[in-house]
Order: sequence, then structure tokens, then C-alpha cells
Amino acid sequence: MRIFNHWRQFFPLSIIYHYSTFIYFFLNKSNFSQQISTLILQKKCREMQSQREISTFPLPASYQSKLHLAGYVVAGDLKDVKPSELSKDLEVSHEESLEILNCVNGLSSDGNSTNAMKSGRTMTALELLQEEQNLQSIVTFSEKLDSMLGGGVPLCKITEFCGAPGIGKTQMCMQLAVDVQIPECFGGVEGEAVYIDTEGSFLAERLADIAEVTVKHCQRLDTTGEVSSVFTTERVLSGVHYFRCRDYVELLATIHLLTDFIKDNPKVKLVIIDSIAFHFRHDFEDLGLRTRLLTTVAQNLIQIANQYKLAIVLTNQMTTRVSNQTDMSSNLIPALGESWAHVSTIRIILYWEDKQRMALLYKSPDHKEDTVPFQITMGGIRDMVSSNVEKMSEETGENVAGPSAKRQKVT
Repeated sequence: MRIFNHWRQFFPLSIIYHYSTFIYFFLNKSNFSQQISTLILQKKCREMQSQREISTFPLPASYQSKLHLAGYVVAGDLKDVKPSELSKDLEVSHEESLEILNCVNGLSSDGNSTNAMKSGRTMTALELLQEEQNLQSIVTFSEKLDSMLGGGVPLCKITEFCGAPGIGKTQMCMQLAVDVQIPECFGGVEGEAVYIDTEGSFLAERLADIAEVTVKHCQRLDTTGEVSSVFTTERVLSGVHYFRCRDYVELLATIHLLTDFIKDNPKVKLVIIDSIAFHFRHDFEDLGLRTRLLTTVAQNLIQIANQYKLAIVLTNQMTTRVSNQTDMSSNLIPALGESWAHVSTIRIILYWEDKQRMALLYKSPDHKEDTVPFQITMGGIRDMVSSNVEKMSEETGENVAGPSAKRQKVT
């Protein structure tokens, strides 16, 4: 203030105000240079974005063809187009045209930018590697299965379990819903789970059985006794947030509201949808609409997994594909088609082989294809034991012996 009053004696107040902005940037020239660099980068990104071909955007094939026929080739062609105009050109609804414009312009449904480059913040490959190495995994209590996955079900990724009825998909989901709550001192994530049930196969009693055995296992490892008083069966059951979706509308609404729910429950580290295919296989005659809705679901799940650093676990049904029309030979493949196969980061096929449950790592970006056996016991998912071993675990009460344990089905 003294300096300001001193300069007022020699210069008019208007001149001081006129050059104040220049003086500020001169004294903060490093920040000013950084701002200029950011603005230049943003301008180049906008120019590159405007020249991006429409065919490279994650739009359904029906939209792609209509845009091409209407003369929209690059993103810049849609820059100043209004939703009403696009709706008329493509002969689609106003909501569909708005969805197309939001996708091309990199906007979310609330109008906020989703383009990471617009923030001027990029990550190097080294930073990404370090971030992935620091991510935790959710164990399955099957040592061979965890080893095949590189430590368990990873966070920030979508893992899909596919298989025929009765193979153990729901059992796997309930096991993960319990294991995600294992305390960090035991190598766990110490989070909570959201369980979205579309088939009605979720059983609270079965979840309580798995939780009780898991809690007893951790209590045996607790030498201090401090965790035993906190990590209880009741605490585990309270950490599973259950949603029952009876049709695809309820499923879409639940997924849409997941973001707000996770904000209110920041301990959630696992979202389970059992199963993703149930409503989309039975309630649809318009396959184009089904594809568009599944694309929206996939984008929402990927965004949730990356933004909140949590794991997404899906179960999928199997369908029959005829491979040869002459001899009518067929084989079982995961449902929802080839386009859905690109959604999951990791895909595991569960199947029977000689009365034995097997898990095939069918798709993984960083692990080779492999197959391991597993079994379902009263305590949940476990490794197979040799057929000549017959014993009862006194600590857990699990029957881990004999062929009867291998084919044990829990209802």
C-alpha cells in the first residue's frame, strides 16, 4: 500500500490501472508462459478433433451409415449443427441426435467435457505403469485362479465371467463381494460392494456362509486380536449393497445412478452385475436399440471403473452358435454378440470338464491364456484338492474331499 501511494504522486491512477495487468504477468512470467502453452495445446487439440473422422467415434453402425449418407464425414461437419437439424437430416429422434452430438463433441449427458486433452493434463507411459502397479486386486480364495489373473480381480478394469447355468458364476460374485472387504493388513482392499441382481439368484444365506468362513480365516491370522473385533460377519453383510433389477429399464436407471451412490459411499470398490445379459436377451425385439443401450451401459461402466478406481465384475450367459450349416455343428459362446466382447478387459469362461469345474482365461491384455480347476465348497470358491485326500477342515467346516465335494451345488 505504501508503494502504491508513493507511485500515485508521480502517475495518474488511470495509468497505474492500465499497466497493472502487464506488471502482473511480468512478475509471473513463468505462469504466463505455461498458460500460453496450455492455450496453444488446447487449440491444436480442437483442430485435430475437428478433422477426426466420424467413423472413429464409438457410434452404432446404423448412426454411422446415416451420418455418411447425410454428408457428415468429420467431426467439424457437426460443429454448428443443432440437434433439431441433425434429427431432420438423419430421420432420428431428438434424443438420438443429441446423443450423437454429445459423443462427437466429447460431452457427457450434463454438458460437461469428457475430453481429457482439454484439461491440458496428459500422462506418460511411465506414470501409467506406476499407477497400474500400485493398484490392488480382489482375491478369489482360489490360489490358482488368483495366480492366473496376476493376483486376483484387478481394480479399474471390467472382468467378465461367462458360463452355463450352475457352473458357479453367482457363487464367484458372492465370494468377491465378501473378499473385497478383507482388511488391508491381510492384503485386502477393505472396501464395500454393490451387487446388482437381474436374475434373482442372490441368496443372503449363502452370502452369510461365505462371509462367516472368510471372517474365521482372517481371525486365525490375526495375532493381535484388534481386527477380529471389527471384521465380523455382520460387518461384511452390511458392506454389500444389494439392488434388484426386474427389467432392463431398472437396470439402466441403477447404472445411471451409480455415480451418485458411489459418491455417497466412497468405500465401494466393487460393482457386480449378475447378469448383464438376462434382460437384454429376453426383452428385446429391436436389436439396434439393444446395441445402442449396451453401448451406453459399457461407456458408463468404463467411466465408473476409471474414475473411482474400482473393479467391475459382470456375469454373462452362453448361447449356441451354429458353425457349419451342412452338418449343423454348433458350439457355446458368450451371449450379446461380438461387439460386447470388446467391452470387458478380462473375460473368463467357466465350464465343465469330466465332472470338474474349470476356469479358462479367454481374454486378458497382460496374461497368457490359461486354464485352472476350481471347486465350490460351503466356504466359497477354493482350489481343487487331490482325489485321494479326504479330510474335514476343523477351522472352517469345509468339506474339501472326494468327488462329492467337487460336484457340490449350494442352493
